[in-house]
Amino acid sequence: MVAPTTFHDTADAAADHPPVLVTGFDAFGGDAVNPSWLAAERLQERALLGRPVVAAQLPTQFDLSLQRLRALLVAHRPALVICLGYAANRGALSLERVAINVNDARIPDNAGQQPIDTPVVAGAPAAYFTRLPIKAMRAAIQEAGIAAEVSQTAGTFVCNHVFFGLMHELATLPGLAETRGGFIHVPPLPEQSKSGMALDRMVQGIGIGIRTALSVTHDVRLGAGTVA
Repeated sequence: MVAPTTFHDTADAAADHPPVLVTGFDAFGGDAVNPSWLAAERLQERALLGRPVVAAQLPTQFDLSLQRLRALLVAHRPALVICLGYAANRGALSLERVAINVNDARIPDNAGQQPIDTPVVAGAPAAYFTRLPIKAMRAAIQEAGIAAEVSQTAGTFVCNHVFFGLMHELATLPGLAETRGGFIHVPPLPEQSKSGMALDRMVQGIGIGIRTALSVTHDVRLGAGTVA
């Protein structure tokens, strides 16, 4: 059964509970807007399953994005972290499975940096898997008629950089061992692509995903792999 999709307009009643942290990026690559931030901003100050949502924008920059994310984790000590990023070639909400410890930038970031074949965190593991129940989330989002998929790669640009950095911080920062976190790529808006997704639908789908992540302890076993 799909979790209800109605949001509360205020997080006042949830003030005593650790929040849900949702991040999005600023615009990059010549785009005027970044739908990941527009979606995160829409969720700000709502309450989902009794937890307030805190939205924050990350810079599309290597290193600085992780400095900002670490500060947010320390300040808010969230129960759940959903980092959002924009992927122009996706047609669905893409729930990322794995973050890899490599930067390999096809284009420069917003500060002109273009690291190639460098680690996100020197000496850290080669990869981290998400802590989100991504298959249960996908099923719940799809039941609401919103396109969703499990993705096997978050790329090698700033999105993967943030995803890996998030998972490393959750694994190493004191007091965050129980915090669940992961990454979702959002598709273009209709004004960015003919096959784009309306912002309201993105926000609805992400909200369903968050509610599922807060309520599902163990992920479901459903096929979501790829042949190649």
